[in-house]
Amino acid sequence: MQTSDRTASVSTPAPLVYCVVVNWNGCADTLACLTKLRAQDYTALRVVVVDNGSSDDSVARIHAEFSNVTVIEAGSNLGFASGTNAGIRHALEDGAEYVWLLNNDTLAPADTCSKLVARAAQVPRVGIVGSVLYYMDDPTRVQAWGGGNLTPWLGRSTHFYAPVTLGPSSYLTFASVLIPREVLLKVGLLYEGYFMYWDDADLALRVTAAGYHLAVAEDTAILHKEGGSAVRRSPVIDRYAVAAGLHFLRRHSPVPLFSMAVLLTTKLSSRLLRGQWSNAKAVLLAIGDYRVQRRKVYRETV
Repeated sequence: MQTSDRTASVSTPAPLVYCVVVNWNGCADTLACLTKLRAQDYTALRVVVVDNGSSDDSVARIHAEFSNVTVIEAGSNLGFASGTNAGIRHALEDGAEYVWLLNNDTLAPADTCSKLVARAAQVPRVGIVGSVLYYMDDPTRVQAWGGGNLTPWLGRSTHFYAPVTLGPSSYLTFASVLIPREVLLKVGLLYEGYFMYWDDADLALRVTAAGYHLAVAEDTAILHKEGGSAVRRSPVIDRYAVAAGLHFLRRHSPVPLFSMAVLLTTKLSSRLLRGQWSNAKAVLLAIGDYRVQRRKVYRETV
């Protein structure tokens, strides 16, 4: 009598991914973003929205239309970094193996999460996986090929628009990135001294300094509205960006005081030469914001 052994194939469960979306009075954008997330073909995906004290009907609409989405109500506008960290901490406490940070003013095709996870599995000691971003109003034009390059001592950044080899001065834009659990536990979370801007560059430098690698899922195609939370080049933007730039230079420039002086002189003189008096005032106010923020102690760990 012949016998045959049949070994049942055991499939490895997909790693749990948590997508963190921060919302502040962006109801229409956030609902559109969540609609695309609901259509993702990755089965082990959960979504958490951190609402930064919205005064519109965002929270009620999300609860009504997306019963499977967790909503964390911050109660006030914590800014992007602190709001994102609240979502990351929730994700890690719930066992997430990857955290996908996604801006609320994006639309992610159904295969995005699968492609990000697949790319992460291909790269040894992967630290962050970025996405290819396209303009929402011009889907044929690349907004950023994953991220860009930094000049830390000047506080300047540029975007990549085509595939490149990522180096120690590269960063990935946090409009859409996937970060492994191990990296967040070992390197830390976003620096909460940034209310808006420079948080992505800061974490990217810390991740590469810790010996991890940046990568881009080059087959992804995220549509990004950009500027969904504020008017581009408005005084508000200048105020947030300059204060964040000062934090970044203090933390990463080899000559921080010189770099900070260059940043302030450049920003202020350009606004004055253009007659942008409100923007010039915003640059000066940013100095005070930075001084107040620097006296605070920020938690960067889980």
